[in-house]
Amino acid sequence: MAETKTASFPSTQPAEPGGTHKRRLLRPMVAMIGMVVIIVLIIGGVKFIQISKLIAQSKVPQPPAVVTTINAQFADWQPSVSAVGSMKAVRGVDVTTEVGGIVRTIAFKPGLDVSAGDLLVQLNADADIAQLHSLEATANLAATVLKRDKAQLKVNAVSQAQVDADDADLKAKRAAAEQQQALVAKKTIRAPFAGRIGITSVNPGQFLNPGDKIATLQTFDPIYIDFNVPQSQLEAIATGQAVSVTAAGLPKQTFTGKVSAIDAKFDPATRNVTIEATIDNPKQRLMPGMFARAVVESGAKQPYLTVPQTAVTYNPYGTTVFIVAHKKNGQGKDVLTAQQTFIQTGPTRGDQVAIVSGVKEGDVIVTSGQMKLKNGSPVKVDNRSVPLNAVSPTPQEQ
Repeated sequence: MAETKTASFPSTQPAEPGGTHKRRLLRPMVAMIGMVVIIVLIIGGVKFIQISKLIAQSKVPQPPAVVTTINAQFADWQPSVSAVGSMKAVRGVDVTTEVGGIVRTIAFKPGLDVSAGDLLVQLNADADIAQLHSLEATANLAATVLKRDKAQLKVNAVSQAQVDADDADLKAKRAAAEQQQALVAKKTIRAPFAGRIGITSVNPGQFLNPGDKIATLQTFDPIYIDFNVPQSQLEAIATGQAVSVTAAGLPKQTFTGKVSAIDAKFDPATRNVTIEATIDNPKQRLMPGMFARAVVESGAKQPYLTVPQTAVTYNPYGTTVFIVAHKKNGQGKDVLTAQQTFIQTGPTRGDQVAIVSGVKEGDVIVTSGQMKLKNGSPVKVDNRSVPLNAVSPTPQEQ
């Protein structure tokens, strides 16, 4: 029987378990990643277009800032020393009684002027006057005795010793009468000088003890003002210098006078010295105890470049102002721009400040609107409403 041959084929390796499943999962993931990339590219493109538009818009020139300006000009400044102080009467006392007694008469009206020697208060002095008459009678008798003994001495009827004793007795009795007369006079209280008498709390029939206050008497014209200045400013003050005074409650009124005295020592706690000035007060508007401001003129007038204080900006890195200058823009047009400049300031007065350096005469200085500016900002000048620039400003009532 013929041998039967069987055909043979190469053996195939078994497939990796799960391979087909992984390939099926990989395809959707690749597709998803591709979609995410496409979305990101689309979003990035949109944002790029938006940013490009913003950059293009930022290149559009900004409108100019509206500001007010002033030309820096020289003005004469009077060097001065300013200080606050209190008004003080040239002469002022609390009228009192030296002796006790019952008030019989009050001869003045509170708040009115009195002359030197005017009767103010009369105390009851009846008993004192009676005692005075008794002492005067005794003194008269002693005078009669002395006269008689002197006549008898001429005929040697009495001794010289008797006459001397009579003379001493007369002097003693007259002294007693004069002492009583002085006591009676103290019961009549008169104004020691001319001035204005204040309010009294004394009434007729009231008993006054020695030293009790009756009323205050003050002389108002002229009047003193006492104020303190630091030792660093003392060299600027000398006796006879002009002084101007303003007081709260008396707006738009300035009183003038001169420095009359400088205290002999400084206060060791504050290193200040007291200055006394005599001020003319013909209408008696200034009164003792009032709060006032004194300005002492010192030296000759000095010229300073002057601008309003609102024009100056104070920063930690320096003091600056904005100067308006002409500049060509990209289209070749002449525009106004603000240039920030560092300056050094000097003294101030009212609404004004002096510029020592950094600005020259004629420069156009921005006085308001600086908060909107930076170096090189375009500006538009509108001076219809400008900041105050007064030497002696007063409160503005709306």
